[in-house]
Amino acid sequence: MPLNELVTDENIEEQAWRALENSILYYQGRPVGTVAAYDASVEALNYDQCFIRDFVSSALIFLIKGKTEIVRNFLEETLKLQPKERELDAYKPGRGLIPASFKVVCNNGEEYLEADFGEHAIARVTPVDSCLWWIILLRAYVVATKDYSIAYQPDFQNGIRLIMEICLANRFDMYPTLLVPDGACMIDRRMGIYGHPLEIQVLFYGALRGARELLICQGNQDIISAIDNRLPLLCAHIRQHYWIDIHRLNAIYRFKSEEYGKGAVNLFNIYVDSLPYYELDKWLPRKGGYLAGNVGPSQLDTRFFTLGNLMAIISDLATEEQSQAIMSLIEERWDDLVGDMPMKICFPALEHEEYRIVTGCDPKNIPWSYHNAGSWPVLMWMFAAAGVKTNKTGLARKTIEIAKTRLIEDEWPEYYDGKKGRLIGKQARKYQTWTIAGFLLAKELMDNPNYLSLVSFDELPPEAVSRACEFEIGSVEPYIP
Repeated sequence: MPLNELVTDENIEEQAWRALENSILYYQGRPVGTVAAYDASVEALNYDQCFIRDFVSSALIFLIKGKTEIVRNFLEETLKLQPKERELDAYKPGRGLIPASFKVVCNNGEEYLEADFGEHAIARVTPVDSCLWWIILLRAYVVATKDYSIAYQPDFQNGIRLIMEICLANRFDMYPTLLVPDGACMIDRRMGIYGHPLEIQVLFYGALRGARELLICQGNQDIISAIDNRLPLLCAHIRQHYWIDIHRLNAIYRFKSEEYGKGAVNLFNIYVDSLPYYELDKWLPRKGGYLAGNVGPSQLDTRFFTLGNLMAIISDLATEEQSQAIMSLIEERWDDLVGDMPMKICFPALEHEEYRIVTGCDPKNIPWSYHNAGSWPVLMWMFAAAGVKTNKTGLARKTIEIAKTRLIEDEWPEYYDGKKGRLIGKQARKYQTWTIAGFLLAKELMDNPNYLSLVSFDELPPEAVSRACEFEIGSVEPYIP
């Protein structure tokens, strides 16, 4: 954009739409998704592929604008890539997985889609979140178009069922949460989030809610019963055990350890000295709070992870009181979590010896960069949706105002570095599609809050959640396929 050209909302949106349309990926003459980035200045690597998690923000803005064909094509084609048979080879993707990404390959004049289930990804990470986002997007498509027929097709019913079978199958774990390896979600590099990271649990909750709405009873009653059993348990578990505010911090501070039996209060045997109490005491506002990044044996990850907290608000996993407290925290700690470029993917960064041990000295995840507390503009749409949900739209508008001029001048980077997000990411791609779509989607949600229904749910009945709070950990009944 020429420096002397007047920057207005209209030409910013016009250029954003032009960039988004340039990113559309075509297969056999039909639009099927968007490439991760349209940056011709560097080697494409896998940025010329369509990533399932990346496409969600694009898909939602397409649905809002009535461009439903590309979303339907995407859902149909990715479903075809889902393995339907049990695989004996442990190096092959398991039945029911949705790929992390796909690309269009041409061979002897014939086009076909090549899926990547993590076999080619850095560190060969399994894309756990792809399955969950796929169901959430399918449900958004149905809400937008009022066309339940696509979800009721036998292949879609089978696809949803296979995903639920992975999520609800027998396992060694006895929590209602989903056990996953490190790097299985948006934070796809080693950041010490293995186990039960918040982001996956929130997406799991959203996928369970979506599947419950879309599955027809005939032939699926076993899955539906398993979902009905799991949802209140998962909801109660996250609300109770992941929540941190000053009152909860005081309780944890006085925990006893090495407790045995049903009367234990410190269920995860968290050791007092493992938590940065005095830092949290300074950082936590009196009326603010948030959901922890992870909970597990002797572990409470007190980092603030933005995607999980915002999606917990949007999906109604967080209570109304908790949702307001999360937004209050962001408002009170604006410079830390928003700064000069919305928003931090997590806070604070891992630094010094902790960074070296936890990340393995990852040069891309140096402190305050990339997934180690870098700033990701795509998170603006989730903040806008959370703002609508909590009647805090003024905060969301503020993030859009902060970002809009810089994003277009900086050519829509993937992420920003630095404690306040003032530096374009050291290895950030330009014209990153979900940066563009996230900005457009945030503006649309501000202009028409009714679009929140695409990704939001009604709250679970309070009596179901309260009953779940009475369950012991060992009483969670697994789904047995």
